[in-house]
Amino acid sequence: MSTTSNEEQYLQLAHNVLEHGNLKTDRTGTGTHSLFGYQMRFDLNAGFPLLTTKKVPFGLIKSELLWFLRGDTNIRFLLQHHNHIWDEWAFEKWVNSTEYAGPDMTDFGLRSQSNPEFKKQYLVQKQLFCDRVLADDQFANQYGDLGLVYGSQWRAWRTSNGATIDQIKNVIEQIKHTPDSRRMIVTAWNPEDVPTVALPPCHTMFQFYVANGKLSCQLYQRSGDIFLGVPFNIASYALLTHLIAQQCGLQVGEFVHTLGDAHIYNNHLDQIKEQLGRKPKAAPKLILPNVVKPLEEYEMADIKLEGYEPYPAIKAPVAV
Repeated sequence: MSTTSNEEQYLQLAHNVLEHGNLKTDRTGTGTHSLFGYQMRFDLNAGFPLLTTKKVPFGLIKSELLWFLRGDTNIRFLLQHHNHIWDEWAFEKWVNSTEYAGPDMTDFGLRSQSNPEFKKQYLVQKQLFCDRVLADDQFANQYGDLGLVYGSQWRAWRTSNGATIDQIKNVIEQIKHTPDSRRMIVTAWNPEDVPTVALPPCHTMFQFYVANGKLSCQLYQRSGDIFLGVPFNIASYALLTHLIAQQCGLQVGEFVHTLGDAHIYNNHLDQIKEQLGRKPKAAPKLILPNVVKPLEEYEMADIKLEGYEPYPAIKAPVAV
């Protein structure tokens, strides 16, 4: 186990990519500094690994993970909890439909950069869309559902014969009954679905490991946006490990985060340098209910943090 503190490992990743990263193009046209193949190890007994060098919205992390664990693929649940992480993909489906009669909202990434008025109009239309998803059941069912995203892949993986597999349920049973198995794996990457899904999975596969009464988890993430995305991923999978451990009557061990393409977008360079100038504070403590219930029944209020006192948030544009 590493002697470097949890948050220092993240900051070292950012420093290494700034210093040694390769200049790469990407699908958004923004450009990145990138390294391939990087691993961090987080000791989950040394505090909950939510960054303190900038404020990270834990409520968004909780609601997204609970959405996955419920097997939900409709953004209505997220919107009910003021989470807009997945809006763009559902909104895109709506504005490209034959029913949409509003102003042209296509090519947002390119047009918004050069046309502030278009961006303002886009945000108005998207808010109208979100309001309708919340208010109209039929509309939400048709346009709020994202199909084969993580909730579906984790809880209802489609097989070639038309059946479904609940990977989360299966892996919990494995941890309980065959804890030395090397097959305690959940995957989200299906090559057949990649060309057609709303967003091909970035966190593609995770594996559990039991030793000395502790549960550890390793994630393989094919692509990691270091400034905006990776802090969410670290906290989300740390929380997942805690929740699965509780289901199985185990303590927590490590979260091991293995990244494929680890990158900093070129329009995040100033922000990451500002963050690197801050000294980490004490990690918060995760508080879960004493009574264990099925994962899909957890509510936002069941999961709490104690002692989270981060530096202020640092704003940065999302590359789309």
